[in-house]
Amino acid sequence: MKMIVGLGNIGSRYDETRHNSGFMVVEQIARDYQLGAFSHTKYEAVAATGMINGEKVMLVKPTTFMNDSGRAVKPLMDYYQVDLADLVIVADDLDMPVGRVRLKTHGASGGHNGLKSIIQYLGTKNFNRVKLGIDHPQNGTVVSHVLGRFTPQERPAFDQAVAVAEKALIDWVHGETFDQLMNQYN
Repeated sequence: MKMIVGLGNIGSRYDETRHNSGFMVVEQIARDYQLGAFSHTKYEAVAATGMINGEKVMLVKPTTFMNDSGRAVKPLMDYYQVDLADLVIVADDLDMPVGRVRLKTHGASGGHNGLKSIIQYLGTKNFNRVKLGIDHPQNGTVVSHVLGRFTPQERPAFDQAVAVAEKALIDWVHGETFDQLMNQYN
């Protein structure tokens, strides 16, 4: 089974915010591949599960809030016996412009508290990730920027990034390695 975890914050006030970029990607995959509604798991997450091209896929949205995402990811991986190689985390990235997508197989959190939590709970920095650029704030605080929504000018570039991230993830589900994907998409 492949597990794709989108990071974000649960609650309608966070819908469509920059920090919920990971949620938006897994929601788009669930719609496009008709995996049904996200429902509560026995752990601190909601998930949509189904088959994509003969491969079982679980799309996950932690319900712990961003800063404690690892608390949801680790128990789900343990319960479903998901290998680290079969996990991808989808998150926003302040250090890239809106519209940019970058795949990585390892690395530090880069200051991202959701990734920091997952690294802590998994005990490793070596896991696959797809990062979507949300850019640095032009004015105001980082918190207000990440919890804000994309401007009408930014939205087309972000929507294109979601489509690219989805394509990369589906290619991964179909059997391409993350190294192959990094060469193709980065």
